[in-house]
Amino acid sequence: MSKQPYIVPAIRRVSQSSANPQRLGRTPVIDVIDGVPVAGLLARFGGPLFVFSEAGLRAKIRDAKRAFAAVYPDVTFAWSYKTNYLDAVCRVFHQEGSMAEVVSGFEYEKARANGVPGARIIFNGPYKTTAELRRAVDEGAMIQVDNRDEVVALARLAAEMDRDLKVGMRVHVDTGTHAVWSKFGFSVEGGEALRMIRWMTENTRLRVCGLHCHVGTFMLDAGAYATAARAVTELALEAEEAGCPPVSYLNLGGGFASRARLHGQYLPPEQATPSFDDYARELSGTIKDCWPQGRTLPKLYLETGRALVDEAGYLLASVVAVKQRTVKDAGAALAAYGKGGAGGALAAYGKGGSVVAAVGGRRNAVVLDAGIQILYTTAWYQPSIYPAAEPRTGVQPTTVYGCLCMNIDVIREEAALPDLRPGDAVVIHPVGAYNITQSMQFISYRPAVVMVGTDGHAHLIRRRETLEDVRGPEVVPGFLSEINGTAGEARVDRQ
Repeated sequence: MSKQPYIVPAIRRVSQSSANPQRLGRTPVIDVIDGVPVAGLLARFGGPLFVFSEAGLRAKIRDAKRAFAAVYPDVTFAWSYKTNYLDAVCRVFHQEGSMAEVVSGFEYEKARANGVPGARIIFNGPYKTTAELRRAVDEGAMIQVDNRDEVVALARLAAEMDRDLKVGMRVHVDTGTHAVWSKFGFSVEGGEALRMIRWMTENTRLRVCGLHCHVGTFMLDAGAYATAARAVTELALEAEEAGCPPVSYLNLGGGFASRARLHGQYLPPEQATPSFDDYARELSGTIKDCWPQGRTLPKLYLETGRALVDEAGYLLASVVAVKQRTVKDAGAALAAYGKGGAGGALAAYGKGGSVVAAVGGRRNAVVLDAGIQILYTTAWYQPSIYPAAEPRTGVQPTTVYGCLCMNIDVIREEAALPDLRPGDAVVIHPVGAYNITQSMQFISYRPAVVMVGTDGHAHLIRRRETLEDVRGPEVVPGFLSEINGTAGEARVDRQ
């Protein structure tokens, strides 16, 4: 028998269609929000449209307060304005007893305009002007000093006013769970924070009465708060031993995660996201363990935002175009976005003549009338996308594009959706945190926002923008008043 020729080993991808045409499951339908039909909201207010649930907001803050009240004697929540500073949203939390936590002069003015007195405002942030500090001092706000220059500015104000000023100090802690947020406050581990407290006590009329530590954002490890709580509690006791006044409060900031899903996150949010009880147990248990027995525990402030508002926010959008997208390597494309993927070819299935990605690398895609300019958080999170009516077909991998003239305007690289046609509505969720405050008028106007109240009615809380809203602050110099010999329609600066 002749010798067989040697064949060089090779490793190659094996492409195989899915054996289970239902592998993507069924996508739930969201056709009503708190009893109000999605179709009716779009017909009345137009789209795209942000919708907030008043009941959802109140349920979240009440759940958070319940969890902490069960394990700690004195806890106060402060609503994080930067997370969502729509007046109606802020006022819901203020009605529920929350203070205001602000990080700029703008947000301070927002809180005051909402009727929050200075004494109910926590003033954080790395930049506060002298005028803003003076106002905050005059109105009794809780100022958390962030850096040495701010310490100097406040020390001068105290000397000028010839009085002691109570302040809080922001510190940063290495929890071992993520990169340290060393931009903010003073280092605990390096001893910087203790040295600064001592210097302020000995050389100024500033009195540090509280310590503030915000460990990060979207913290999926509740244990990080135990590490931070231990560090700030021990710092408070060390400062007292060094002759500084005892602190009356600890502020552990925010950063609690919502049930959003990070890119690359394996577990579903329902399993990965700690509960308020988890956060409360880690925080309160650590402070109690570290605090001297027999002494009254310090007051605890919390400034959570995302976990309270994210899931109460929805974006209603409509399909404006249907496309077929070429995907040369579906598995690699999905992996690049950190979203897993089937790898190789995707099965063609469904009914009603649907066409899906198959061995040839074709995938359904839709274009919505909303883009990432109003969905800033899609850079980090994968929102769920639901049809707003019963589907005509089974679900299939679908790329969801926004309406912007930008190639990066991808809301979801792959979403499990049925066949969609122009005019079909979808509901994107959760989107309540940061999208409103970080949205911009890029290419299209920012949409209207409504709140579905506990009264069962939809209330407009911000109207849709118009051209005048965008042009309002602009001034055209006189020498640009004419275009090709024709006077332009512009407000002309004649000075």
